Amino acid sequence: MTVIVANDTPPAIRGLLKRWFVEPRPNVFVGTVNRRTREKTIEYVRRNAPDLGLLIIASDNSTQGFHIQTFGETKRRVVQESGLLLIAEDWDEPSE
Repeated sequence: MTVIVANDTPPAIRGLLKRWFVEPRPNVFVGTVNRRTREKTIEYVRRNAPDLGLLIIASDNSTQGFHIQTFGETKRRVVQESGLLLIAEDWDEPSE
């Protein structure tokens, strides 16, 4: 299983991703593809939309069962805490 979260996907890239993934929400793509197809697809997207921010979560043989990658500018970042990969997001503290 692979989940790709993209920021402001151009129409050509969105069309390409829809060949192998379903898009349950705008800019969120989910599908089951083999590793080679996933890597070639990500390589194509990065080459043709270098400013596109991507968060990719894919099945893996790790203890968590998945790995996380980010490319470009995303609103979330991957942090490792006690050996676990977690997603952190920035938020603003309310002013008094």
